[in-house]
Formats: sequence, structure tokens, C-alpha cells
Amino acid sequence: MNDQEQIKARIPSVMEDPGAISVAKVYAKAFLGSVPESDKDSAIEEFAEFLNVALNQYPQFGKMLTTRSLNKEESLQLIDRAIAPHASELFTNFLRVLGRHERLNLLQQIYTQINKLRDAEVGKKAVVVKSAFELSDPILDSIRQRLNDTLGFIPVLKTSIDQNVLGGLVIQVDDTVYDGSLRTRLKQLRGRLDNRSIHEIQSGRDRFSYPEGN
Repeated sequence: MNDQEQIKARIPSVMEDPGAISVAKVYAKAFLGSVPESDKDSAIEEFAEFLNVALNQYPQFGKMLTTRSLNKEESLQLIDRAIAPHASELFTNFLRVLGRHERLNLLQQIYTQINKLRDAEVGKKAVVVKSAFELSDPILDSIRQRLNDTLGFIPVLKTSIDQNVLGGLVIQVDDTVYDGSLRTRLKQLRGRLDNRSIHEIQSGRDRFSYPEGN
């Protein structure tokens, strides 16, 4: 499990708000743009470690920092007092910018967007894989290799258990869903059988309406 999967989404309304996502993308681009290429991965790792500490290990601190319970000046003072001594100057300055613009509530969403942008830079893309049960590592490796060969990018698999998936897999890349589940195949089969039955019924009606020889 990677760092992004470990970080819990504690503010779903913000995480799903299209407006918040757009703003988060702007800050994510600014963050990556301020980091030299050779330091990007370590900078993202520092961001992830901070979120894990602030939101998981010390949730009261994280809540105080990200829910606007403090005013702008108090937030900046908290950053200088509690975070600056333990964080890089780049990350601390980034938090100060967010604090001055009252955007600290978007920290999780910004981190998510940073990862998406970074994956795109290095030729990776998130792929959601749904199954009815947990998939073994060899199966995941096989799926990863097939997607890499077929789609031409490095897939980053995000697995989830969905009891509605009856056998097989449901794979989503961006807005495209590849549904190979047994439930879907049965539904498609029923559709074909229904169409065949309708055709046969119609053909029988036609033969009855127009008997041979007329």
C-alpha cells in the first residue's frame, strides 16, 4: 500500500467538490513547478509524511490546521512554531502560501493532484481494478503487464472489493470502463437472446401474414 492510499480522506465534501479540485490543481502545479526534477519524488514523500502525521497520528492538530478553526494569523504562527523546525524550507513556504490564502483545508486534495500530475510526467496513470475478492500479487502483476502492453503507459493499480462484481474484473481507466465481470457477460447474453427471440417471433408473424404461394 502506498502513501496516498494510507492517507484517509477526512473531508469528503471538499475532496469531491469540483471547484475545490480545480483550485487544488493550480496549487499542485505550483508545488511541482517549484521543485527541481531531481528532488520531486523526495518532496512528494515529505508531503505524504506530513499528511500522515497531521491527519492520522495527530488528528486534533490536523483538524485545527485544516478546518479554519484558526484565523489566518494564527495558522501562520502555528506553521512557524510547530512545522517549520521539522520541515524543509520549500514545504514550509508552501504551507505559508496556503495559509495566507486560507487554502490549508485543501491539503489532501492538493496532494492527490500532485500525485496525478507526477504520474503523468513519468508516464504513469491510475487504473481502478474492481473484483469480488482480494487479488493475489501474481494476478495483479499479470493485469499490470497486460495493461502496460495494451494501453502503452505504466499502470498504477488501485484495487477495491465490490461484491456486485460477479466473477471477472471491472477495470476503469479515466472515464472508460472495461467490464469483464460475469454479471455483465450474462446481461449481454440475455440481451442477445432477447433480440434473437424477438427476431424469431417477428419472422414467424411475417410467415403467418404472408403464406407461401400468395
